[in-house]
Order: sequence, then C-alpha cells, then structure tokens
Amino acid sequence: MPQGTQRRLAAIVSTDVVGYSRLMGADEIGTLEALRQHRTALIDGKIDEHGGRIVKTMGDGLLLEFPSVVDAVQSMLEIQAGMADRNEGVAESSRIVLRIGINLGDIIIDGDDIHGDGVNVAARLQALATPGGITISDTVNGQIQNRLDAVFSDDGDHSLKNIATPIRVWRWMPDGTDSAIAIAPTNTEKPSIAVLPFNNMSGDPEQEYFSDGITEDIITDLSKASQLFVIARNSSFAYKGKSPDIRQVCRELGVRYILEGSVRRAGNRVRINAQLINGDDGGHLWAERYDREMEDIFAVQDEVTHEIVAALQVELTPAEEGRRGDRGKVNPEAFDYLYRGRAALFRFRADDLVEGRRMLEKAAELDPGLAQAYAMLSVLHGTEYVNGWNGADGSHLDRALALAEQAIGIDADDPSGYFAHSLCLTWKRELDRAERAAERAIELDPNYAYGYSALGQALDFAGSHGRAAEMFQQAFRLDPQVDMMLHFQGRAQMALGLYDEAEANFKIRIGRSPETDTTRAYLAALYGQTGRGEEARRIWRELMEINPEFDVERTRATLPYRDAAFFDRFFGGLAKAGLPD
Repeated sequence: MPQGTQRRLAAIVSTDVVGYSRLMGADEIGTLEALRQHRTALIDGKIDEHGGRIVKTMGDGLLLEFPSVVDAVQSMLEIQAGMADRNEGVAESSRIVLRIGINLGDIIIDGDDIHGDGVNVAARLQALATPGGITISDTVNGQIQNRLDAVFSDDGDHSLKNIATPIRVWRWMPDGTDSAIAIAPTNTEKPSIAVLPFNNMSGDPEQEYFSDGITEDIITDLSKASQLFVIARNSSFAYKGKSPDIRQVCRELGVRYILEGSVRRAGNRVRINAQLINGDDGGHLWAERYDREMEDIFAVQDEVTHEIVAALQVELTPAEEGRRGDRGKVNPEAFDYLYRGRAALFRFRADDLVEGRRMLEKAAELDPGLAQAYAMLSVLHGTEYVNGWNGADGSHLDRALALAEQAIGIDADDPSGYFAHSLCLTWKRELDRAERAAERAIELDPNYAYGYSALGQALDFAGSHGRAAEMFQQAFRLDPQVDMMLHFQGRAQMALGLYDEAEANFKIRIGRSPETDTTRAYLAALYGQTGRGEEARRIWRELMEINPEFDVERTRATLPYRDAAFFDRFFGGLAKAGLPD
C-alpha cells in the first residue's frame, strides 16, 4: 500500500441533484444560488451536526464520510425532510431534489480523499434512489434496525455495475413509498390482504407448481371481492421460499392481513391448511383444514373465500355472489396441466413458453370448457409475438386473438379472457376496443393488476398518457414487485415530458432487472432528449453488451401509438446523442 494511505470501516454517503443538467440549462445562475442556499441553511449543518465529513463535491453531488452508520442515516433523513419543507411553494420545475445512497464498507484513505468498493457501492445506491429518497445497503439496514424510527422497504438483490456480487437494497421515501411511482395509500375503508405462497408439503419438490397454482387461484377468487384490497400474485410470490416476519411483509406490501398455508397432494387427494393473520399484532383470526378430492378444488376455493370474507366482516355484492354460483367439479388431469402451463408462462423465457404451450394445449384438450387454458394460451402467443420469440410473426397475434375470444365465449365472467383480449386488440391497434375489454376485466375483478396494466397500455398508445400513468400507478399499488410497471410508468411520463420522474423509474427498473435492454433504450433516448449525450452513449453501450442484436426499428414497427409524437421524443433523443451509431 502506498505510503500515507490507510484503510478503515466507514459509512459512505453519495448524493446528487435530480435533473441537474436540465436545471442548469434552464437557469444556471438561479440553480447554483439555490443549491448554495440549501447547503448553507441546511445540508452542511446537518452533516457537521452528526459528525460527518464532506470528502469532496462533484458538481451537483457530494461524497461524505461518517464514523457512525446511525448518524449517517439520521443526518440524511433530516436533510431529505428539510429539503421537502424548503421546496414547499417552489415551482416543481425549479426545485432542488436530492437522491442519496448510503453504504457501510472498507475505504482507502488517500490524503483527504477516499476510494474503494465501499465508495463505489454508495454511488451505485445513489443512482437507484428515487427523487427525495434514500437507498441503503443491507449492511447499513442491519446496523440501524430498531435504532431509528424510519422504515426502509426491502427492494431485493441488485446486480450493480462493476460490483462483483449482488447487493441487497433497502429504500426510504418521505411518504413511506418505495418507488418513484406515487403509490396511493391503502384504502382504509377496505380490508387489505396478501396471500403468501402456500408451502408444498407433498414431499416432492417437483410439486411446487401445484401448491403455487392453488395459491394463485385463491388470490384470484379473493380479488374478485370488490370490498377487499388484494395484492397480486407476483408481489406475494416475492416471498416464496422465505420465512419473513409477517409484520414486515404487511408494511412492505401496504396491507393489514396475511393469508398463509400449505398444500399436501397425494394422487388426486388434496389437503389444504390455511390461516388468516392480523399483521398489526401477529394474531390468528381464522384457521381451517380441508381434505378433499382434487375434483372438488373449486368448492374448497369457494369455502376459503367465504370464510375470509366473513372473518373480515365483508359482504359480497349480489352480482359477485351470482357470478360464483356452483362451479361444479374439475378434471384433475386438465387442472394439473393448467397449473404446469401457467407456471411455465410466469417464468417468462422463450424456451419455457414452448413447454407452456404444450401443457396448456393439453389442458384445453382434456377439458374444452376450461376457459383459463385458452386465456393463458392467448397471452403466451401474444408474448411470443411482442418479443419476437420462437419465430413468432403476425399469425401468432391472430391466433392469440382467436384464443382470447374463445376464452370469453366459454366463460364470460372470467377476467383473464378479457385481459388477453385487450392485449391482442392493443397490438392490433384497435385501441378503443382494447380499452373496453380491459375495463370489463377490472369490472369483474376490481383488484386485477393485469387489467389495470392492460388498460394503461391501451390508453398510453392512444395518447391518453396522464390516465395511463394513473392506471399503471394502480397496477403497481396492487403488484409492487413487478418492475415492468416501472418501465410502463416511465414511458408514459416520458411522453408527458416528465423527464425526471421517467428517469427515476427507468433507473429503478434497471436496478431491479439488470439485464433489461428495452428500458436502457428508453433511458438513452431520455438522456439524449435532455442534452446528456455522454450518459446516453454510456447506457447504449451497456445495452449492446446485453443484446448486440437489439433492433431499435422494431420499436417503431411494433408499438401501436396512434400519434407519432412519442416516436419524435424517443428517436429524436437517440438522434441527438448520435445513436444508434
């Protein structure tokens, strides 16, 4: 080690100003003066008060070092709260808003400067932070638990650029949300619930698809009750294979109640245990065991729904009661293929869709009245078409549309058929019909995150970007672990010219899904549109490393925008940055 350098463990903080280049372009003198005033009146004092040191300034950013993790986080919480107060009454286009990342790590001291992976991780965390928010590493979160009042939400593992191992990330926002999307608080007039993946107790790990399928069907049944708020499948399944603290899950998903249980299958006989837990105190409100033949699975699901509805003192509307009726018995073999095919579709990989298609076609062959099999096949064919997988062409979209219509014809009360229909009509550029189909899906299932997503896409492509953003927000509230919603929301915000908000969502989505090429394309276009050509080219180089075959013209040919104005922003931004070269 060179003479004069040393190592030590420290809390490292990285900050930057959201949209600094845009602010400087609009009013250079005013921006510099506003930033100076914020530092003089608030930021520098809070750093000093909590024992921190300003290592260096980097244009709009600061690199800080604290001997105490707790002091570092408390200081930044107070700064973000103070910045929110100071921005009251300031035009949104002129506000100085900070992003902050905090890490605990080993640093190399070089005079007054610091280096090392600990510093690099802090910088990467800062890039993931939402406007006005703070992101911290898992090591920091472990140090501050039960020592600060602020609640940080688990955002899972992130693969950070030039960092060898994934880093678990935790988020804080002033209003308690964990995304750049403004998530509405839970409607306190409705009991809110999440169904965690039921444990597979069959003694055969390959039966996971079956316990997952039972869980998914219970979620679907509960979500059709308009007086409940039900978290969607994808976000509930983020806890699969874990043993999380129930109260923490409730905080992270914004719900009060949790349903958990187990499934044991032996031949065509199924035993299901379920229990309803109050997330406020961990108390059990209801528990039951069901031991039935597989052909009676509909009856079991109906009983679970009615028991929970009763336990939460919720009433089904007459229309909801009428739609349930007596659904009869199921073909066990057909349902087994349905569960297998649906599991393959959820893995969302080209190879898995080949297997999923075979399973779903077998389910439909065994039970031609199984509407869900046709709806899932429709979604599968549409997914292949949109992504260009497995040699898909326009005929796949035609097939998807026919399957969706078949699903609706079999069961006009199943929202999945209308969801599939909406997607097909969207990609066929029949946006008004797509909107109506998505609205029908939501009418049948008021908690249907996929329905809100489909409606948002139809509206977005039709030019109603503001309403689309509202739909994506609702979808995200119902399914906060689906990062694709961040992409859709960012795209709508970009169309509205809300570049800071769009940038935040694109960056978070990239953090959650490091291998995404499409979101990087949008972010590069946004950077080009806002005069940050060097950043645009850097993001484009990352995109090319991930997918050298990425075809930007496919975006123009595929996306069914009614008005070409969005393409002016997208392709215009790329052109300003000299992309693609």
